[in-house]
Amino acid sequence: MRVLLHSCCAPCSSACVMRLKSLGHEVTLYYSNSNIDTFEEFERRLESLRILAEAEQVDLVVDEYCHDVWLKEVAVGYESEPEKGKRCAKCYRFNLARTANYAREHGFDAFSTSLTVSPHKPTALVFAKGVEVEADLADIGKPFFLEEDFKKKDGFKVSLQRSKDLNLYRQAYCGCEFCRNRSQMAR
Repeated sequence: MRVLLHSCCAPCSSACVMRLKSLGHEVTLYYSNSNIDTFEEFERRLESLRILAEAEQVDLVVDEYCHDVWLKEVAVGYESEPEKGKRCAKCYRFNLARTANYAREHGFDAFSTSLTVSPHKPTALVFAKGVEVEADLADIGKPFFLEEDFKKKDGFKVSLQRSKDLNLYRQAYCGCEFCRNRSQMAR
């Protein structure tokens, strides 16, 4: 099965690619992260994803960086929401919709996300948004949302080790300025 994996970052994606390939899937990474607050940070994370794609011998597709659109469609009115709140739910849906649309346009059987590797992301909420996006495409029949909790089977631990082995950049926040600002205040 051809799976398009929304890749939030290289460390998280590393465990996902390994798991999906071990299940016999053909994986393509899809870097769609307009939530990232600066283009420099977007590029820094992308460079690590390129290293991972080469190491895993998988294709990498890079979505257009459009932070201004993300701010308008996701963040306006939700700037003071806590992490794991309503803004995050809208963000998951935004990125998964872009992933699903690319998957549909390019004949993928399924789409999934590396977000579920992180202990900071609520898997049930990520799954709910993936299912909503899949329902938006229901008249077509595919792609479907592949619900995979990549935290299970030591997924996060695997991602830490794999990122160390490949010397991948590990960021300290999800990418948006709202979480970055909170993260900096907490230090």
